[in-house]
Amino acid sequence: MKLRSRPRTDLSRLMLLVAAFTASIAVMFAPEWIETVFGVSPDGGSGQLEWLFAVLGVLGVLVTSATAGRWYRASRKLLAETATETVTP
Repeated sequence: MKLRSRPRTDLSRLMLLVAAFTASIAVMFAPEWIETVFGVSPDGGSGQLEWLFAVLGVLGVLVTSATAGRWYRASRKLLAETATETVTP
């Protein structure tokens, strides 16, 4: 199994985490932040669209965290196998 460094993927995970955190905080303090920021009311001022963004962001963070954990475990296994092969005469 060949693993490559994935700096872009890590950066995208970090950006998704920041976006989800920001959306969640914005929804808690200002449930109608889209109306405030953009001056339009796509959900009629109910705040449902904002909650949808927050929930989708959190789900995205959970999915990317799960894949990051899987990648981390695979890379640790590969590293251990490589270390064993180089030490054995």
